[in-house]
Amino acid sequence: MQSTWRIKERLYSPSLPAVMGIINATPDSFHAGSRVNAERALALAERMLHEGASILDIGGQSSRPGSAQGSAEEELHRVLPVIDAVHRRFPEALISVDTWRASVAREAVAHGAGLVNDIGAGALDDAMLDTVAAMGVPYVAMHMQGTPATMQEAPHYMDVAAEVTRYLSERLNAAREAGIADVILDPGFGFGKDTTHNYALLSGLGRIVALGTPVLVGVSRKRMINEVLGTTPAEALNGTSVLNTLALLNGASILRVHDAREARECIGLVQRFRS
Repeated sequence: MQSTWRIKERLYSPSLPAVMGIINATPDSFHAGSRVNAERALALAERMLHEGASILDIGGQSSRPGSAQGSAEEELHRVLPVIDAVHRRFPEALISVDTWRASVAREAVAHGAGLVNDIGAGALDDAMLDTVAAMGVPYVAMHMQGTPATMQEAPHYMDVAAEVTRYLSERLNAAREAGIADVILDPGFGFGKDTTHNYALLSGLGRIVALGTPVLVGVSRKRMINEVLGTTPAEALNGTSVLNTLALLNGASILRVHDAREARECIGLVQRFRS
């Protein structure tokens, strides 16, 4: 798939499927290997870019199940030094800021981010969609049932793929009506979904792909792997590669991962299989 995104005053043509590498400027993200300070972020960013990531997703607020949401000031204190450091060292890299707050997104883009990745799809901060539209950057809208603090308290669906598709279609329309030119949709694996929901959603991913905009899948080292295999996040790389491959076969355009090389290899093999 070929696409062209408007990022501020320039056009950017990502080669899709693409790899988005996770860089967590938080002390409590679920996978310890992705936690960084500004110094360690540079080494991780360099490795991910070398291994095939074309987007670096930097977040300063944990969204693991049950996590409490800190203040915007605390989030900015964590994320801006990392964005600054990565942008200075790798000015051509596409940096994504992982935040649901419009104020954090605005500051992050001013410091070098070129994409906003919002777990709230604009529903957690009413100013988000207008803010992103004014900044002129691409936007990821994710589905979540509840909030990070409550999302795993007995999530319920009649038809998870249909309900997530309907919600993302509504948020896609809202984003476009706000004036956001480039929207990416994320089904939100593990966000208000149990393991059965997650696999049903992966099986039905084509419904979201049919909305006609790139779909981001983030299953890296998550509980949906570990509950099935009896592994820990540290042991879940093989399971991650399997699910990334299934996601690609079902139409995913972006893989959000902790391990860039392995995700890039999944993409290469699926592309060869299809050719």
